Formats: sequence, structure tokens, C-alpha cells
Amino acid sequence: MRAAALYSATGSALLLATLVAAPAGGAPAVEAPQLPGLSAEARGTAVAAERARAAGIEFGPCSKEQDMPGSMRCGTVGVPLDYARPHGEQIRLTVSRVRATGQDPRNGKRKVPRQGALVYNPGGPGGSGLYFPLVGLLPEWKRLAGAYDLVGYEPRGVGSSAPLSCQDPGRFFRGPSEAPTHPSEAYKKERVAEAKAYARGCAERTGDALRHYHSLNYARDLDVLRAALGERKLTFMGASYGTYFGALYATLFPSHVRRMVFDSAVNPDPSGVWYGNNLAQSAAFEDRWEELREWIAGHDDVYGLGDTAELVLRSYEKAAARLAAEPAGGKVGPGQLQGAFLTAGYYDDYWPARAHALSAYLKGDPQPLVDIAGPVEEAAAEAENSRAVYTAVECNDAPWPTDFAVWDRDNTRLARVAPFETWDNAWMNLPCAYWQAPRQRPLDVRTGPGELPPTLILAAERDAATPYEGAIELHRRLSGSSLVTERDAGTHGIAYGPNACVNAHVDAYLLEGRLPARRASCAGHPLPEPTADDEQTQERGSAEAPVARPAA
Repeated sequence: MRAAALYSATGSALLLATLVAAPAGGAPAVEAPQLPGLSAEARGTAVAAERARAAGIEFGPCSKEQDMPGSMRCGTVGVPLDYARPHGEQIRLTVSRVRATGQDPRNGKRKVPRQGALVYNPGGPGGSGLYFPLVGLLPEWKRLAGAYDLVGYEPRGVGSSAPLSCQDPGRFFRGPSEAPTHPSEAYKKERVAEAKAYARGCAERTGDALRHYHSLNYARDLDVLRAALGERKLTFMGASYGTYFGALYATLFPSHVRRMVFDSAVNPDPSGVWYGNNLAQSAAFEDRWEELREWIAGHDDVYGLGDTAELVLRSYEKAAARLAAEPAGGKVGPGQLQGAFLTAGYYDDYWPARAHALSAYLKGDPQPLVDIAGPVEEAAAEAENSRAVYTAVECNDAPWPTDFAVWDRDNTRLARVAPFETWDNAWMNLPCAYWQAPRQRPLDVRTGPGELPPTLILAAERDAATPYEGAIELHRRLSGSSLVTERDAGTHGIAYGPNACVNAHVDAYLLEGRLPARRASCAGHPLPEPTADDEQTQERGSAEAPVARPAA
């Protein structure tokens, strides 16, 4: 039996029965026993979880900066910076909660029993789930809000939870910027220098603590949060990157799991974490980009950008060339244009606004493009923090090629067939080639029959951010899991979106413990309708900030 399985199946009960919680900063009355097969981090997690269980979370009003409405309450939970030293330096994670309403939204007079806490992570790395409990106000979530306390949190490094920073936020937004699909040697040298400087900034601003921001610690933090909430077993929903450290949790702590939903699953195969996964993501975005262009071409009567995908591409390239010569509003260059259309690859309900902005720009009105693609200076600090966490977690998680010649070879080859996102994705991750903190060895996500309660995996067939193959791989590795596929669809993050079939499967699982067959499918939701110039669609909030895109 692997050490992780030993800990979760037999070790935890014995450990928790023999530990005495220590006051913060004090020495333990009884040290964690040196049980064979348990790592120092496993013993440290048990110590921290028992301490958190005893302390609980003192929820009170959220800060004015958080501006939480209604019954939202906030608190903090302490976790070790280093789980191998559970009585050493502690950091505090900010947690938010809305209590279960106990009401059935379909029958206001009917009470429903509380089923505990539902903890949510939106992905990233670098995404904050602090505002998650507010989803209970939305119709699609009201049944869950009746039965569960909705719990969100800021993971380590994010927001107010021991925040990370790698550069001055005032210098974070680079704009207007270029976005060459086939960069010159001079441009590559410039970006290599920037990547080295960024990695150096992360090390200088955080010091030795930087090594402790990684996915294994995210999974351990989740177990401490579970204990602090008073939950014997965890009910969890993770989206995108949240599925990856959720899968680590399921492998490390299978006996602590009640129910888990993996929405838009990252491929957990250790051989692809994270360098290979990012290459696969870039390839998948090329198909999604073509799908978007085909949709625009199908509505040429509205947008006038061309009646074929190739003609729409020419319109896009014409706009990029014009923006390179004269940035729109002094802020939007080819890089910002590419970023705006990249986010549309995540969410197809962004398509009408993006198409309208491109159309309006080419007809002489740059304002819609400036509105959707221009940097929001007020969000610079949050965006810089999100990028810092994204970089630290992915760079710490696994080995990366340290020779730029490898990156150059692989991305040059891929860009010949998938030019849209390839080099942009490479520059995003290139600091990992020059990272100054030690690397983790990726955990082999895997559970055997009977080790883990049944879990639910959701995936859209044409999701580019987390390609569908990742969901199949996770399904293969988590024994007893069920996979629900949204066919012929590509939106990223599908739980409680526009597909009633998908939502019904999630409700049945989380509210009643019922799962479909090992493989089930739902017809895809309709693509959006085009909008006229004066009736642009309001974009819904995304599951995670695109600046901290999930590596898949």
C-alpha cells in the first residue's frame, strides 16, 4: 500500500487519537508519532487539522474592502507554511460562508435538512473563491443553498491569504503590447530577459517561503479547512485548476471525502504537469478559435467581418496590424486584442461582444474594443497577485525544461499548426525555466476500488482551457467516478451554467448522492445569438481570471 493510502485509510484515525493540539506558536504536548510509511508532511497535516478542528473558525462581518452583502460572513483559518514543520510559521487563509437556508426554492413552506458545508475553488492557480457563497442568490444554485453552507476561500498566496507578489503592481499591465504568432529572434531574447527578471522578482519578494506555494500544499490546506469547518468528511466542488488539487486531495485523503465534483478537469497525468499540459492547451485553443470564427462568419449579416472563417481571420489580422501602428485609445495593441479573443475561447457567451467590438473598430469606432480589451488599472494589484500565484504554483509543482532551446523547438513546431495561443502561452509560463525554488515531484493521482467514495466529473467536449482528454484521464484514475460530457460544446466550467441536463446531474449527486452511469452525456447548449450594435450582451463573471489561465 502506498504511503498516501496508508495515511488516509488507517493512519489518520490513529494519529488524531494521539495528538494534542498546541496553542498557536507553542509546543505540542504530544508530538506526532513516527508511524512507518508516513511522510513528515502527512504527520504535519494531521497535527494542523486537529488544531484547526479544536479552534474552529470565528465568522464575523467581512471587511469593508470585501463589501459582502446579506448573510455573508468571513473568518480565517491558520495553516502551516511548511507542513513538515506544523508548529513553525503559520499563515492565515481568509474564508467566507453563507449558512444553508433550509428552504426548498420550489416549495417555500418545505424545509430541507442541512447536509454540511460545500467548499468551492474556482481554479487558477491564483483564483479567489471568496465571493462564491453569493451564488446562492442565483436561481440555479438555490437548491444547493438550501441544503449546504456555501463556503469560499482565498487559497494561500491569494488576496489576503499570505499574498504573493512578483513585481510592482503599478508596472503589471504592459500595454499596448505585441503578440507575434511567429516571433523574431530579437523578440524572443527580449521575452527571455523578461522571464528571468520575473522569476528573480518572485524569489526576491518572497524569499525562502516561495517553495511552499504548490498544489500539494493546496490539498493539505483543504484538509485543514475541512477540519476547521467541523466537517468529518469533505464536500467539494473544484473548477479547472481546482480539479487538479482536488484530485490530489482525493488521492491523499480518500477516507476524508464525502462528495467531490470536478468541473472541467485538468489532466492529472504526472508526465504532463505542467509543461506538456500547456502545449496541449495551446493546440486545443486553435480549434476553439476556428469555431469562434466560423460562428462570426455565420452572422456576417450582423458583423460584416467575412462569411468564412478564413475571411474573419483576415479581418482580425487587419485589426491587429492597424493596432500595431496606432493602439486604440493608446492602450489596446495586438496583445490586448489577442487577450480579448482568448477569453472568448473560454466562454462562448462572450462571442457577441467580441465580434461587435472587432466589427466596430474596423468601421472606425474603437471604443467597444477599448472597453473590453483595455487594462483596468484599478484591478492591477489583484491581477498581479493572481499572476504571481499562478506562476509560483505551476513552477513549484513539477520539473520544467531549463534550456530555452527546448521551449523554442516545441513552441515553434506547434505554432506552425496552432499559432493563435502558442507563443502567448509560452511567455506566460517561461519564468518556470529560470525558477529559483525547488520543484515538487507530481503525485500519481490514482485510487483503487473502494478507496474513494463515488465522485462526479464534468467536461465539455471541445473545452480548450482543459482539453477533454484530461477528463477521460481523471475518470480512468479515480475508481468509481462518473463522467458527464456536454457534447459538441466548448465552454469552460459547465456546472450550473445554461445546460439544464448537466445541472440536473450535479443536483442529483450533491443533494441525493445519485450518480449517472460511469459515462453519461448531455446535448450541448445552444451557441449565443448575435446582437445588434446597441444591444450588447452583458458578460457573466468568469470562473477565474483569465490572467491566471488554467494549465491543461
